[in-house]
Formats: sequence, structure tokens, C-alpha cells
Amino acid sequence: MTVLEDRIAMADADDETERLDEWFERLERMPVPEGFRAEIVEGSLFMTPQRDIHWEIIREFLWAIEDKFGRGARVFSDVRIDFPGHENGFCPDVALLKDSAEKDDTGHWRYQDVEFVAEVISKATAQNDYGPKKTAYAVAEVPLYVVADPYQGRCSVYTHPKDGDYATRTTVDFGTDVDLTGTVVDLVLRTDSFPRD
Repeated sequence: MTVLEDRIAMADADDETERLDEWFERLERMPVPEGFRAEIVEGSLFMTPQRDIHWEIIREFLWAIEDKFGRGARVFSDVRIDFPGHENGFCPDVALLKDSAEKDDTGHWRYQDVEFVAEVISKATAQNDYGPKKTAYAVAEVPLYVVADPYQGRCSVYTHPKDGDYATRTTVDFGTDVDLTGTVVDLVLRTDSFPRD
């Protein structure tokens, strides 16, 4: 990449961040019903209600991470992180950042510091979690991505990001422990209490 191409790419990224900032500022001013989460995937706005089953599974992930890393872990739920790709302002259900993570000059967490993401699918947005979000996480080289699917009663575990995809996918049914030892979280996730929908 030439110096000129590098500067053009940086300017495009800055423009995209500004557009995402504007979108989220507008969302904050909108009368969005309480209990809805909003994120931008490939330039499209998605708003989904936070359902109790969805939240129960998210909470199980959060507890498992806190049990492993303590309450000081940089783990977030529904916090905006901009990922590679066209206008991707995601708010992952669960995101674990490196201990050394710091916000960038615009006050946002950097995708380069994300070590683990978990998404609990909703019927309306499942295609995002298995499609463009999975691709963006792989491009960002997030080492571990887990999708919990309460409709099919299973978790899909994606590891080893390479060339915009994950080289390894493992599927585990709810009720069976998800062995994440040897990954960045190095834990066993119990799913026996994961509710189904």
C-alpha cells in the first residue's frame, strides 16, 4: 500500500467513524422503548428487544468470566465497539477486552483489544450473528467467538481466525459443557441452565 492509499484508507475510516457517531447520537435522542438494544451492522440499524431468555444466557456468560477473571475483568455487555467492515458499530452481548485495553482518541473501545465475544441470537437478527458479525470478528482477529442459539439449543464456538473467517467451528448442545480450555478464556462453560426458546 502506498502512502497515498494509506492516507485515503485512514480518511475513509475517520469518515465512517463520524457517520457511526452521528447514528448513535441520533439514537440517543430518539424515543427508543426501554429494553431495546440497537446496533449498526453493515450500515443498517437493527433494534431488538431484550428478552428474558436472552438476558439469562448473557448473564451466565458474564458470571463464568467473572468467576475466572474476577470482577475487575474488562467485560462488557451491549457496549459499542466499531469493527472492520462497512459501518459496523456493534454492541456485542458479551465482549472481553485485554487488561491493557484503553479507549481511543474518540472515546471508543478498540476492536484490536477484544479477546472474546459471545452473541445470543434473536430470531430477527440471527443472520447477522452467523454472517456479517462473524466475518467482522474474524477480520478483527477476535480469537474466540461463541454464538448461543436458544431456538436450536446449541452453542457454536469459532476459533482460529484466518483470512476473514474462522478455521475451526465446534457445535455443542445446551446441557453439555462447552470446553473453552486452551482458548483466551481458558474455562469450561456450563450450559445446563441455559434456557431454550
